[in-house]
Amino acid sequence: MLNVCSMQHKAVIFDMDGLLIDSEPLWQEAGKETLSHFGVTLTDAQYHSSTGLRTEEWVDHWFRYFGISFSQAPEAVELIIRKAIEKIGQHGQPLPGVNEILDLFKKRGFRIGLASSSPMALVDVVVKKLQLAGSFHTCTSAESLPYGKPHPQVFLDCAGTLQCLPADCIVFEDSFNGLIAAKAARMKCVVVPAAAHYDLAKWNAADMKLRSLLDFSEEKLGMI
Repeated sequence: MLNVCSMQHKAVIFDMDGLLIDSEPLWQEAGKETLSHFGVTLTDAQYHSSTGLRTEEWVDHWFRYFGISFSQAPEAVELIIRKAIEKIGQHGQPLPGVNEILDLFKKRGFRIGLASSSPMALVDVVVKKLQLAGSFHTCTSAESLPYGKPHPQVFLDCAGTLQCLPADCIVFEDSFNGLIAAKAARMKCVVVPAAAHYDLAKWNAADMKLRSLLDFSEEKLGMI
């Protein structure tokens, strides 16, 4: 029988890319560079419309859109992931408030998880780079799931590993696909959008919107 968390002992689940580490520009570089090998130039607006997808689904989406042969998709996926891991490992920087928000939830006795669309190889690189080993009770990836975000499975799997009901979880996300996944899992969702997209109406679907993880507090926790 599942030993679910009590009302006093809930869980928080963090996305990774674009929330804990400033990796989205590096993923964008990796994606654009790879598509250029197939004669395609992706605009910034097009890229931002597809953030939060797994690499396989990202490639599928743009190959379908631009009419590129799917026989070349595995090569593109492998190249993007290799480029992203290299770029993020070398140049990725922590986003403001990571340590502060983790400390807040640790002090409150929350179970803490990480749920990413990125492969575990990159999750391991980021956790080591940000010196967060031991900060999470579990790290999960949508890498091997049938569907990634906006499907909720990666969040549901994370909650299950944390032994918490989905309704007792708070998710922190930066992408709209992640927000959809969190709400589909029946979890509360706090979004921290990129500054250039902060005012878009789509974020109204979230339970709370912040400009930075530094803006979260005990008071705001009580408002969720």
